[in-house]
Amino acid sequence: MIPMNDSTFTPENSVLLLIDHQVGTMQLIKNLPLDQVKRATLALAQMATILKLPVILTSSQEERAQGPLLPELQQLLPDAHEKRIKRAGIVNAWNDEAFANAVRATGRKQIIMAGVTTDVCLIYPSISAVEEGFQVQAVMDASGSPFDLSEELSRQRMHDAGVVLTTSNTLIAELAQSWATPEGQQLIGVLFGGLLPPILR
Repeated sequence: MIPMNDSTFTPENSVLLLIDHQVGTMQLIKNLPLDQVKRATLALAQMATILKLPVILTSSQEERAQGPLLPELQQLLPDAHEKRIKRAGIVNAWNDEAFANAVRATGRKQIIMAGVTTDVCLIYPSISAVEEGFQVQAVMDASGSPFDLSEELSRQRMHDAGVVLTTSNTLIAELAQSWATPEGQQLIGVLFGGLLPPILR
């Protein structure tokens, strides 16, 4: 048995939030290669499926330039996609009661969060969740910004507010706990891209 403490993120106490991974907003990312961000995002979605984590998706103004969520998310997470929170334009997703209440309803206090863009869509809900008493890990390679400076300052502000900054491979390893389990073996496949069908790679 692997020892746990109150700050350990596990499949039993964590929830995954993906914020505004929309076909239009993704095009705004310039600080990281777009395909890297997309791959990390889909790896998180695959991880959640393997470990049976609850997933909450949200989008903003899909009918405008932001566009719909990535079609791969609909394929990987059909139920979460169907139940996604479609915001009318609220910048801080945590200020949308439907979104915040959906997170609270999971009963889980460890939040894994990624958003596009970091400097607008991730920074505010991650800090708001920490202020409400949640533990938050922000997955930075599944997020991104239009400018290096805004990304840097957003990361610093989140860190100062108590958000833990991480990457998809570090987070997946943390939740896997052991590669020797059936789930761990599947997660190794996710890390190396082996489980993603060619259309999603």
